[in-house]
Amino acid sequence: MSIKRLATVSAAALLVLSACSDPDDAGQESDDAAQESAGTIGIGSADFPESQIIAEIYAHALEAEDFQVERNFQIGAREVYMPALENAEIDLMPEYTGNLLSYLDPETTATSAEDIEAEIPQALPEGLEVLDTAEAQNKDSLNVTEEFAAQNDLESIGDLAELEQLSLAANPEFAERAYGIPGMEEVYGITDVDFTPISDGGGPATLQALLDGTVDVADIYTTTPSIEENDLVTLEDPEDMIAAQHVVPVVRAEAMDEQARSILNEVSAALTTEALTQMNARNSGDEVEEPATIAQDWLEENDLG
Repeated sequence: MSIKRLATVSAAALLVLSACSDPDDAGQESDDAAQESAGTIGIGSADFPESQIIAEIYAHALEAEDFQVERNFQIGAREVYMPALENAEIDLMPEYTGNLLSYLDPETTATSAEDIEAEIPQALPEGLEVLDTAEAQNKDSLNVTEEFAAQNDLESIGDLAELEQLSLAANPEFAERAYGIPGMEEVYGITDVDFTPISDGGGPATLQALLDGTVDVADIYTTTPSIEENDLVTLEDPEDMIAAQHVVPVVRAEAMDEQARSILNEVSAALTTEALTQMNARNSGDEVEEPATIAQDWLEENDLG
């Protein structure tokens, strides 16, 4: 059921109850309900596990300080949940800085964390703002096997320009994106890449292509557990070809008091890429744990819940 549908049904139910109750009692109940609703923070998440884990972290952290929260998870894509924020259907959403800015300003050329964070406030719709960003980020990264890195003395993306032949696996759009094949040539002078498109977001098929030697390099998101599990070497990106994607809460300004802001900023101060990767590992494989359990455990480990 959609957020709007839920709101409509709830409103209708309140009208029916008020018609069947004592007027004074109904008036008091209506006032109480309105007060409770005004103090409830609606939290959304995108439709993938990591977003839901972060949203659960926000929810549990707020609940630990007696805030009322309403979970509206797995909403969908940015084109759905950003309007939901603007329309006050939700109040809080975990986001990623680079992708958020690209959505708000498709013409942006910012790629560094500092430039992106400087541009976001001006690009946000009126009434929305971002709180503190976390060290944690989930972005594209170019990875090679430990053996291949040692054989070719590889540390950064630019080192790939010294190779006579280079093959790479990534999502199909990597062929056209500024952080993909065009960026590799423009920023680092890497040409003649033998590109293998694999539509699994740096998942098992991409990983297997790297491990079995089908390709030399694989684009895998930084919080994917397989990077650490397979001792892959993530090549450094000193020129910020790949845009920063730090985790950040996007909020409706009027829905957040100073205490709520402080709680969320404390979460961001503690959240690292390593921690997020470990949490993702618990939500994958043979024994998948629930995002709520993973979130609560992390908060307790960091004295935040």
